Amino acid sequence: MWVKVTRTPVNVLLAATLLACLIGGCKPSEPLIPTVTPTGQPSPSPTAAPLLPVTPSPEPESYRQARQRMVDYQIRGRGVSDEAVLNAMLTVPRHEFVPEEFLGQAYADHPLPIGYGQTISQPYIVALMTELLKITPGDKVLEIGTGSGYQAAILAQLTDQVYTVEIIKELAAQAEARLKRLGYTQVHVLNADGYYGWEEHAPFDAIIVTCAPDHVPQPLVKQLKDGGRMVIPVGPPGGYQSLWLIVRQGEDVKMTNMGGVAFVPLTGEH
Repeated sequence: MWVKVTRTPVNVLLAATLLACLIGGCKPSEPLIPTVTPTGQPSPSPTAAPLLPVTPSPEPESYRQARQRMVDYQIRGRGVSDEAVLNAMLTVPRHEFVPEEFLGQAYADHPLPIGYGQTISQPYIVALMTELLKITPGDKVLEIGTGSGYQAAILAQLTDQVYTVEIIKELAAQAEARLKRLGYTQVHVLNADGYYGWEEHAPFDAIIVTCAPDHVPQPLVKQLKDGGRMVIPVGPPGGYQSLWLIVRQGEDVKMTNMGGVAFVPLTGEH
């Protein structure tokens, strides 16, 4: 397979954001802007951060206001401009995906621990990576690393075909139940090693990966449609990696380096 690698210049704000990174759990400890205080605390034990039951209930106005501020200042203010993505971030109730003890930080500008050594991603990074995928209605999308299910819910606002793979059995079960209770019945959850994708439902129009392998998994590349897009951090564990936008062009791929990031490793046997 022939690979064309390019580096696309990004504006100063995006570059600064991507290079200011925070290390978290198996979901990425995403890049943050320099004004954000890093959260370097140890990840809680599996029982230390029980997730909220997600039976839908009337939403307090304070949450809607917090979500509006999140979109206006954290996301739109940093250059994310796709209106469909912005509307998705404004619609999904992020507070339903965080542990009870972190409800007050649900819309804060940083990741939050969700147990099992993992985090719910920083809102800006969720929006940025989603925008890079250029999802249109009807697209079939694969997510590697379900976590709490928040990213999958955002994807489900953009298309009715969302497949997500989570290696931790307990998180996969919790996310599946949560998404169904919140009405995201178009999201399909699989407990498996994400390195190998979900071949049964391939090919995919878009793939998003939220943990960093040390190389691009070929099973994922093969599961992209011709013209399909993948956003993935790649690099050594415990250090800085690069966020790559990969576009499949027949038997070839075009890789664009979007900047430096820091994610924890993609786990599994591969």
